[in-house]
Amino acid sequence: MFFIILSCNGTDKPEETIPGVVPVRLADPFIMLHEDVYYAYGTNAEDGIEVYTSDDLKEWGKAPELALHKDNSYGDKWFWAPEVYYVNGKFYMYYSADEHMCVAVADSPFGPFKQSIQKPMLEGEKTIDNSLFIDDDGTPYLFFDRFNDGLNIWVAELEDDLMTIKTETLHPCIHVSQEWEQVWPRVNEGAFVVKHNGVYYMTYSANSYESQFYGIGCATATEIFGEWTKYPDNPLLQKPGKLVGVGHSAMFWDKDGELRIVFHAHHDVQNIHPRAMYIAKVGFKKVEGVDKLYIEEQYETPVLRK
Repeated sequence: MFFIILSCNGTDKPEETIPGVVPVRLADPFIMLHEDVYYAYGTNAEDGIEVYTSDDLKEWGKAPELALHKDNSYGDKWFWAPEVYYVNGKFYMYYSADEHMCVAVADSPFGPFKQSIQKPMLEGEKTIDNSLFIDDDGTPYLFFDRFNDGLNIWVAELEDDLMTIKTETLHPCIHVSQEWEQVWPRVNEGAFVVKHNGVYYMTYSANSYESQFYGIGCATATEIFGEWTKYPDNPLLQKPGKLVGVGHSAMFWDKDGELRIVFHAHHDVQNIHPRAMYIAKVGFKKVEGVDKLYIEEQYETPVLRK
């Protein structure tokens, strides 16, 4: 078994020099824990969405069939950024296709995920990176990117079907506003929200995914439709260890109840593709009496099972 752990000042050999070690080639990764098994989804396949499984987050196996195939979906290319949630006995996959956000449903985390009506969630404009958040009172919300000011992050309430946007609730959250985000071009994307002690914490990514300065920031709010405030010390994670192009993250709780974050990075400093997924620990620490989200600089490299 190989499970690579790297840190900012580590001296580990690059993964390509270790015989037999193959990282999990997923961009925009998402991990779901269901019935003691981890499922990973992400951007990679041309014709849909792949799924990988693991018992320990270390070694992963790729399922033989796509979890979602374009035949069962709106769009025929650019299947990006899937997230899967188990709600009321069904699995809901939120993803982008042809730069439009979609949602598909399945009875199994392996799929096949299908759209009963093959259309985008918000017709008439480009939107991507849709992420579900269900509040303590059971109200479902969708966070996503709009293209009306570069890429910026919005939120809207969903109907109880978890598929229909209440368009009258569309509300802007964040846009490019900090110096570190202005490398190239105007991008705030890949929102993921958790709630902790009554406060909403949003991780997001800024700069182009093609930039080595792609990174992860955090914004908070006390009301979903209120004002979102970015941390002044953003980014929380950018170029850790040997990685560049770090971003599009999602958080999840592991089997021990610890909060983790999964993200992707470039293949290496010379090549963007194929990107791979990495995992780090994330948590909260008191700063001037307030719980502050942090991401550990040390990261782990999941690998494919032999």
